[in-house]
Amino acid sequence: MRATVLEPTRKDSDVRRPPRPPGVPRGLVTAAELSWRFLVVVAAIAVAGWALWHVRLVALPVFLAMLLATLLVPPADALARRGMARGAATAIVFVIALLVAVALGALVVPPFVSELGVLVETVAGGAQELGRLIASGPFGLSEREVQRAIDSAADRLQSSSGSIASGVLSGAMIFGQILGSALLTLVLVFFFVKDGGRIWDWVAGLFPSSVRRRVHQAGDTSWAVLGAYMRGVVVVATVDAVFIGLGMAAVGMPLVLPLAVLTFVAAFVPIVGAVVAGAAVVLIALVSNGVGAALIVLAIVLLVQQLEGNVLYPMIMQRTMEMHPVATLLAVGTGGVLAGIIGALVAIPLTAVVATTLPILRGADPPEALDPDG
Repeated sequence: MRATVLEPTRKDSDVRRPPRPPGVPRGLVTAAELSWRFLVVVAAIAVAGWALWHVRLVALPVFLAMLLATLLVPPADALARRGMARGAATAIVFVIALLVAVALGALVVPPFVSELGVLVETVAGGAQELGRLIASGPFGLSEREVQRAIDSAADRLQSSSGSIASGVLSGAMIFGQILGSALLTLVLVFFFVKDGGRIWDWVAGLFPSSVRRRVHQAGDTSWAVLGAYMRGVVVVATVDAVFIGLGMAAVGMPLVLPLAVLTFVAAFVPIVGAVVAGAAVVLIALVSNGVGAALIVLAIVLLVQQLEGNVLYPMIMQRTMEMHPVATLLAVGTGGVLAGIIGALVAIPLTAVVATTLPILRGADPPEALDPDG
């Protein structure tokens, strides 16, 4: 009888690394390995971004439709639980939301557009007044230097706006693209509300069965993150617009409605939007009502922003979107550089989705507040 020789089981730790070139430090070899892997990841992200940019007229409506659908799915689910057919529930919620949007647009857009020119001129006047205050302050700048800097910035803004306007007017195709994207967004919102669950089941079914559960969890978590973001940012934007608008009305400022609209829209761009809108409000208060009113408005803006940052955001979104302010600034800046104002608007929810779902796809459990099985 021949004895069987058992070979010792070789562990992964026993496998030797490839020998490094003679004279090359181990740290340099490790850095080189990490560098080429990093370059591969960056290249993959760049290719994905390039592809999305070239199909942006489709990709952007899809993402915007998902954001809007997170607001309409809960009321549609509530009607469906009361025995109404899903299609009828979706149609009722969709039509009501569309009518509300049209009514708000009819109330807000015409006066906003009619006062937009005055708003721009007033902001420019506020910048001039601020420049004079800076010139008379302890900064060692002459009024001529400050005025030259303001005029240079105004000239650049005017030339940029002129080129943008000429570009828009030179091609009616741009209007057609915008209209087509808007219609596509509305259609997608309807079907995401009506058949979102079935659509995601079909998408998840394209993956191997071994990872299908993780893909489902990642999708459910992404939906929860987007819903938390949209609900939170709408509440924050409404509070900002209402309280800052009441403060402007209390000090007798003009252009309260367009400034309130500007504040509401700017709240969708975290940190940066609040700073820009607050600066515009204070500048207009300075030129229209004087230094005292500008200081009062500045105090109101800072108070509302502190309420937003320290109370509203933690209460509404902290459990589902824990992003450091540095990450927020980098995401908004990158989105703005790559895709302008639209990129800045979608950067935060997109970053939050990626940051939340990547650990789930790697095998981690969903956060407790977002666990679809919890």
